[in-house]
Amino acid sequence: MSEASSPFGEGNGLLSEDTNVDANGPSRTGVYQPACPAGQPAPNVAQVVSNASAISARSTPVRSEASTLARIGAFVALTKPRIIELLLVTTVPTMVVAARGWPSTGLVVATLIGGTLSAGGANAANMYLDRDIDALMHRTSRRPLVTGAVSAPAAVIFAASLEAAAFLTLWLTVNMLSAVLALSAALFYVFVYTAFLKRLSPQNIVIGGAAGAVPVLVGWAAVRGELGWAPLVLFALVFLWTPPHFWALAIRYKDDYANASVPMMPVVMTLERTVAQIFVYSLATVATSALFGLVANMHWLYWGVAMVAGGVLIGLCAQLLVTRTTAVAMKVFHWSITYLSLLFVAMALDELVH
Repeated sequence: MSEASSPFGEGNGLLSEDTNVDANGPSRTGVYQPACPAGQPAPNVAQVVSNASAISARSTPVRSEASTLARIGAFVALTKPRIIELLLVTTVPTMVVAARGWPSTGLVVATLIGGTLSAGGANAANMYLDRDIDALMHRTSRRPLVTGAVSAPAAVIFAASLEAAAFLTLWLTVNMLSAVLALSAALFYVFVYTAFLKRLSPQNIVIGGAAGAVPVLVGWAAVRGELGWAPLVLFALVFLWTPPHFWALAIRYKDDYANASVPMMPVVMTLERTVAQIFVYSLATVATSALFGLVANMHWLYWGVAMVAGGVLIGLCAQLLVTRTTAVAMKVFHWSITYLSLLFVAMALDELVH
């Protein structure tokens, strides 16, 4: 509890400054009290007890409210909100391209709600399965299941509830195809990537990245009710973007992964081989962005951003190939996020201005 919210920070202690008894002397009830200004009536024991009870009554709701907010915050943390933001950044622009303009706002909202619930449920399940690994890694040691802010059974129930809510939301307000795609992505992420690949193969993030690429399919299916070449190329773009994005971060936290015995590429392969693969995947990512421009008949705005932002991505990966330093790896990681965001925003604006 902060001092500002504490009853003791408001000048309302158990004994106020208005007591009136002799200095260090007993009151008529035999209770010793501090000296107080003359001429003021002294409280008796009943008043003191009543005052203490009032403070206790005022303190309990404040503490209860703080505890409730902290618990809510812990459950929100289970969903990995920052990762969900990136997934949603790819969903809305895909819907705009599919609609060749702005789709129904209600459809966008329903798709985002369903996608958020699905991704949040998958991330909560991921934290449940990874709680032993998270406890060994400095980067993840403060996660709710490690600190005990959320119990393991509560996390499982929470994850399952979110997935059920996501499926029903997409099925009832969007369409069955989008609901099935979202659920399949969650199941793949939890049972194929988290429970199996992550602990066994250095190709874990390559194959597991398919789950993170599914939101573009969900967005397209929400508008069209079917898939086609354009969304499949977008799926491939996000799929190819994932390894350089994640491996760059894994270089920074190589010791963390090694300590937890997670066979990420930088742990089991040489740094030279890791950065070489990062560079190759960056080339493939930018090439796929060009292929999407052709398949989806994009205009100058998309092409301009795709080539400039893609050029920066390739340039940073080439720099990492030469220097092989953690500082440059983190530049690649941060720019990869910026790159994907710029690409999809440009994609949406390109459709809206033409």
